[in-house]
Amino acid sequence: MAEAADIQGIGPSPARRWLRRTASLILGAPLVAALLAGPAAPIAQAGGTSKAPTVSETVSVSLDTLAPSAPVKGDTLTVSGTVTNRGKDTITQAKVDLRVGPRLFDRTSIDTAAKRTGYVPGSDPAPLGGKYTVKFAKLAPGTSQDFTLSVPVGKLGLGDDGVYQLGVSLSGQTSRARYDQVLGIQRTFLPWQEEERDSKTKVTYLWPLIASPHVTAETGSDDQQTPVFADDDLAAELAPGGRLEQLVSLGSQLPVTWVIDPDLLASVDAMTMNYRVKSGDTTVAGKNQAVAKKWLTSLEAAVSDSKVVALPFADPDLASIAHRGKNVSGTLSHLQTATEVAGTTVQTILHVKPSTDFAWPVDGAIDPSIVDVATSAGAHNVIARSDSLQETGGLSYTPTAARPIGGGTTAVVSDARLSTAFEGDMSKAGNSTLAVQKFVALTLALTQQDTDAERSIVVAPQRMPTVAQAQSMAAALHALDDERWTEPLGLVDAAEAKPDTDATTSVPGSSQYPKKLRSQELPTQAFQDIKSTQVSLNNFQVILTQPERVVTPFGNAVNRSMSTSWRGRPLEAQQYRDSVRTYLQGLINEVQLISKSDVTLSGRSATIPVTVQNRLLQGVDHLVLRLKSENATRLKLNDDGAVAEQPIRIAGGHSQSVKFDAAANVNGQVQMTAQLYTEDGTPYGGEMTFTVKVSELTPTVLLVIAGGLLLLVLAGIRMYTHRKRANAGGDNGGEPEQPSDPTPDTDPENGEPSGSGEKVER
Repeated sequence: MAEAADIQGIGPSPARRWLRRTASLILGAPLVAALLAGPAAPIAQAGGTSKAPTVSETVSVSLDTLAPSAPVKGDTLTVSGTVTNRGKDTITQAKVDLRVGPRLFDRTSIDTAAKRTGYVPGSDPAPLGGKYTVKFAKLAPGTSQDFTLSVPVGKLGLGDDGVYQLGVSLSGQTSRARYDQVLGIQRTFLPWQEEERDSKTKVTYLWPLIASPHVTAETGSDDQQTPVFADDDLAAELAPGGRLEQLVSLGSQLPVTWVIDPDLLASVDAMTMNYRVKSGDTTVAGKNQAVAKKWLTSLEAAVSDSKVVALPFADPDLASIAHRGKNVSGTLSHLQTATEVAGTTVQTILHVKPSTDFAWPVDGAIDPSIVDVATSAGAHNVIARSDSLQETGGLSYTPTAARPIGGGTTAVVSDARLSTAFEGDMSKAGNSTLAVQKFVALTLALTQQDTDAERSIVVAPQRMPTVAQAQSMAAALHALDDERWTEPLGLVDAAEAKPDTDATTSVPGSSQYPKKLRSQELPTQAFQDIKSTQVSLNNFQVILTQPERVVTPFGNAVNRSMSTSWRGRPLEAQQYRDSVRTYLQGLINEVQLISKSDVTLSGRSATIPVTVQNRLLQGVDHLVLRLKSENATRLKLNDDGAVAEQPIRIAGGHSQSVKFDAAANVNGQVQMTAQLYTEDGTPYGGEMTFTVKVSELTPTVLLVIAGGLLLLVLAGIRMYTHRKRANAGGDNGGEPEQPSDPTPDTDPENGEPSGSGEKVER
């Protein structure tokens, strides 16, 4: 109505004009405030939340490099990266700015700042501006632009030593908003320590060399027992650029403590010689000897002057053993064996003496049962993590890593923030840069915590870091090379450091063990499978003349069955255990009784042969063959009656026919059972049954046989007389021709089954 009145030339009343002007001012105030506030001043969010408006996330900002990570006076800070327009509108008058401040006073503030997204005025400082910007005429939807900002450190306005927030933003205009606004921002941290501190934090960084099991229980028949690998995937990790090659190359330039699985060394050492790789139902020759030799040589040089810790062989899963396996008999003995061989393996291959006094549960999560299992194998130090052994006394600082937890055991508590700093996807440069800067910032913030005592901090990263993760870890450690607020320390020394009396030493209960980790543990069935395999191995080895050829490869395979690397891979773990058990059973079956058909016993006494075959490539001994008559009244064995035994000793690749004396009393059929036993009375293999038919010889039969023999004698005399006459009528001076002897049958160890209706020897 007001608009109509104006058109008709009728003016509004003074009161109405005042009301309209007041409404216009009220409605226009936010727009004016936004324009005066500068780029992208957001509208306040309901409920007082600091969540950034969506518009400030239109552009993604990636910080690909930041150097130096911890600048000093006189340095020039260089930041490079990429901005990408993720919106639907073209951005004009775009510019990239650097925003410095404010100082963050503790690690919690760093964590909070790292989680923020989007631009928030008041929290995000004003840009440096001026010549320290990069401008783009436009940034079309879906396109990216690289940028590089270089600023003298003196221009950053840094004050006291500490950690400063650093942001890189992109602001510009769109067709929908014809004013400058922040369309994207990325934050990171800038550690600032002008001079070397008098009091420094000692940092122990674990550098793990661990891999999944690749070697099977199978070996070749040669003297060297050529190992058989399940695959040749380990070669890719050892080759230039591979995960393990990068760990050695990077670690050789860092002040770290090497934490090594001896199984990895043994596997690579085996690859330096002849080895075989499974391919379907057969094996093929491995061809990566040169790669393995080069890697071992590089590793030996890298650790020659370094601290080395050897984990138990194959890195057994301590938590799985504690929660699922320790009640299965024999499990703890495997852990003890794995610990015993660890030091010898490392020293033999790398020629350095390692410490074997450390246990490392998965993710440093502990409870009383895990500690008990770890110490049962001889470890006096358990590498825990601060998110497991949490502080309960309200300390305002991070205490020294070493904590006495009773029974002469020390928990070496790694810092959770630093230990998990590189667990994400570090293959993206932006992620790596942010992780490195946060890691370095956390170490400075930790050092500046309010405490008069120097502290020892341990960092225990993921067990098997990727190449990108290892490279990020190395970059972070190199940022601390000048030792302005940290200095390196070996793990053994960290474990022996004076404990903080105010730090918690209470091991969390089993109910506090993380559910996620518990769900990944080996099941109880796994340890029952391992027990079954070990029982079979024990029964098998006692009959061998060279038991070490079987005990060592199968013992190692059993240890590999308990490896921590199977977490999250239950199917592969089951397949590995099954392959070990199946191969062992196949070897056991190579020593067996040869099946017999029914036997006819004619007469009162005879011998019954039973054949034992050994298709192994080594001899067997300490076996007993027991033959049992199910009816000793009708047919007894020897003078003892129902049962007879004979010792068995057979060379490799041979068979032996064992003969038992038998005496028949009554005609008829008798069921016989043959069974092999070890010397301690344990059955070996399956039973074999056959039937003996007893048939007594009558006088009539004897008369017929005697007549037959007489005819044979008379025929022989006639042939002799005929030949003598023929020779007498031959050429004068000629030698009578002698027939050659027939070739005897010399196969007493034939392993073929007895023929149908077999006759026994009388």
